Amino acid sequence: MPTRFTASQSVKIPVPQQPIPIQHYLRQPQRLVNALVDNSRVQQLSEEVFRLKMRPLSFMTLSIQPTVDMRVWAESNSVIYLRSVGCEILGFEYINQRFSLNLKGYLSPHQSTSGTRLEGKADLEVQVELPPPFSLTPKPILEATGNGLLKSVLVTVKQRLLHQLLIDYRHWVTSQMAEKGLEDNSGDLPILNLE
Repeated sequence: MPTRFTASQSVKIPVPQQPIPIQHYLRQPQRLVNALVDNSRVQQLSEEVFRLKMRPLSFMTLSIQPTVDMRVWAESNSVIYLRSVGCEILGFEYINQRFSLNLKGYLSPHQSTSGTRLEGKADLEVQVELPPPFSLTPKPILEATGNGLLKSVLVTVKQRLLHQLLIDYRHWVTSQMAEKGLEDNSGDLPILNLE
């Protein structure tokens, strides 16, 4: 019989004022993925689907490394959504065949008189049929351990998001402004060459 583990995590991020509003940045979901996960652990499968190789997770005496396929997309209102569309546990065929992961979340900008803030929430659910001797472990102990593990995964993602997202947003604004500056200058160059 499968054991079910769940965790939820919400986030509020005040966004410092920049020359380009964060709504423009949020229209590029791949940037959010790169802010959430180290580049070396991400493979882009299509415009909206990314394969994320998670860090190994320790559950009691097991060490598993899930690979999760995530669909990440932006709506016209600048809200970014993410949904897991597939998962594989490498190296443990027994668990891989009896494992399902469901992750869904969103991140949306909110404007107020004090500025912009991002608000989001992620819900993670895992169902797994554990092999003996784990299946003999009392269910409350299994659930407490599994729920704690999922919560730690979401807290890690939240910490990275809080730190990396605003750094990446600042870099993106700087590069956009530099590009605009170059475009403006390149428009002037032919005039300089006229003699």
